[in-house]
Amino acid sequence: MFVAMNRFKIALGFEEGFEKIWRERDTYLKEVPGFVSFALLKGATEDDHTLYASHSVWQSRAAFDAWTESEHFRKAHAQASAPKGTYLGHPNLELFESVVE
Repeated sequence: MFVAMNRFKIALGFEEGFEKIWRERDTYLKEVPGFVSFALLKGATEDDHTLYASHSVWQSRAAFDAWTESEHFRKAHAQASAPKGTYLGHPNLELFESVVE
């Protein structure tokens, strides 16, 4: 198993729009070999932002890497983007290999 997470700091007041974009976009993930599951997680709210994490589970690192180089990846990431001011900095990508299942 392989897990890819992007952590996003979303400016206060932009949470609803950020969530709407994720609900309405087509990820094309179900068509990708090796894809297992996806979730968008909402974390704590701080003084200036709310923390979110996109969490995708893959059968292997190779399956994830193949997706990032695919047409499905390009189509998913070419869709509507959030309004200026939504993100406090760039997303933080974190990758994890399974040790114990």
